[in-house]
Amino acid sequence: MLRQEVSRTHRDELVASLRLITGWTNLKFDSNGALHFDDDQLRGGSKGARILLSQAIEGPNVIVLEDASSRSDVAFCRVVRGRWVRGESSRPPAYVVLVDFTDFHRLTGDAEARAAFDVGWGLLHEIDHVVTDSEDATTSKTTGECEDHINQMRLELGLPIRVDYFFSPAYLKADANFNSKYVRLSFARQTKRYWLVWDATMVGGLLADNQRALVR
Repeated sequence: MLRQEVSRTHRDELVASLRLITGWTNLKFDSNGALHFDDDQLRGGSKGARILLSQAIEGPNVIVLEDASSRSDVAFCRVVRGRWVRGESSRPPAYVVLVDFTDFHRLTGDAEARAAFDVGWGLLHEIDHVVTDSEDATTSKTTGECEDHINQMRLELGLPIRVDYFFSPAYLKADANFNSKYVRLSFARQTKRYWLVWDATMVGGLLADNQRALVR
């Protein structure tokens, strides 16, 4: 379910990304915010992404998408457990996916990496947490179970896969008058690397050491 407060511009941005990833050409959110698609209206796309969204809709959990643009506590996307106002004991488990649309607009870098990391990919990552109970990486040596699932979808589309779960310093020279901390995230196709770069002070997500942070 998409919250009614999400603007038309952000709704269209999310729909366009999900259509491209899944191949469902008529995927949309109805007037009540519910997600709909038709298996007969298909053009390419990732089978894994289609399976994940189908499981999310048919599963026991309620998933609500909320616009969290420009919130300092959300870096790209984040999922939190929801709480019913009334009758919680008789209601299904609920989760809220917070989507910071503005963070995705602050990315720069290779076009291939940007195609592999946009608002649709961020949403699918959080939905995978809910549907499969997958875990994120806890060390820099792996991308984590959840991102492994998402990488398989990227491969189905011929996109580079995400190599790192944690971002690293980009070592770009910033204007001394601004407190910028540029960071980068790596993607790869065979032996070629692609990069995304952004200012972590604007996007958020910095840990205490100010050097790396989770990118959900």
